[in-house]
Amino acid sequence: MTGFIEALQASPPLLITGCALLGLLVGSFLNVVIHRLPVMMQREWDAQCAELKGEPAPTPERFDIVVPRSRCPQCGHGITALENLPVVSWLALRGRCSACGTGISARYPLVEALTGVLSGYLAWHFGVGLPLLGALVFCWALIALTFIDVDTTLLPDSITLPLLWLGLLLALGNVFVPLADAVIGAVAGYLALWSVYWGFKLLTGKEGMGYGDFKLLAAIGAFVGWSVLPLVILLSSMVGAVIGIGLIVFARHGRSVPIPFGPYLAIAGMIALLWGTAITHGWLEAI
Repeated sequence: MTGFIEALQASPPLLITGCALLGLLVGSFLNVVIHRLPVMMQREWDAQCAELKGEPAPTPERFDIVVPRSRCPQCGHGITALENLPVVSWLALRGRCSACGTGISARYPLVEALTGVLSGYLAWHFGVGLPLLGALVFCWALIALTFIDVDTTLLPDSITLPLLWLGLLLALGNVFVPLADAVIGAVAGYLALWSVYWGFKLLTGKEGMGYGDFKLLAAIGAFVGWSVLPLVILLSSMVGAVIGIGLIVFARHGRSVPIPFGPYLAIAGMIALLWGTAITHGWLEAI
């Protein structure tokens, strides 16, 4: 194991290539998580509602991250191992099911390619070590949360809370920030959006965002520390405003239709992890 790590340290191209390939595989897994986790959550809620009503709990077939095997939603064709190679299989199949010809969304290879590219970049940025491992998990979690939020406007606790605890654990070793900065960052991140939520609700009587956004910003704060949180909030708000206005103007997105905020927090969180300290210092010096 030591020899393998030394080989990676001695050859950055090998490290970058290895992480990029690993990212492609993880991206394929993230596609499963993005699709199945909301369904699993809905089934759990249905079972809880039935229990509260005193009704028999529904007993559908097992459905989780592992079972059933991936298959075409149109014809039920089981996806073979050769048909499940990241990006390559989609291109070889020309974006269609091999059995019935139904189109396969281009988002599947997009998620895989995005995960692979970002993983390779993180390897180049951090090099071999614990920061790279932490950054990879952080990145993969944000990708899953981004697409789940786009699809469902949900940010599952099963991802945000472990990410928060991981950030605090890494801070014990001062991997990204000291423990005190991480704890304050987590608390400040949660309370910042919690305050916005309640201020907006008191003024308008409506909910402007969900509790998942609070938890996601808390997790980001645990990774980047409290001093970079203003940058995260500013960047996410700017990106959200630009994209939101663009959707309303160009895509005729109804103003009453909610726009998920999680993707903008995720983008800002990645920027903050990579360059947050440098941007903040440059900003303060300019002022």
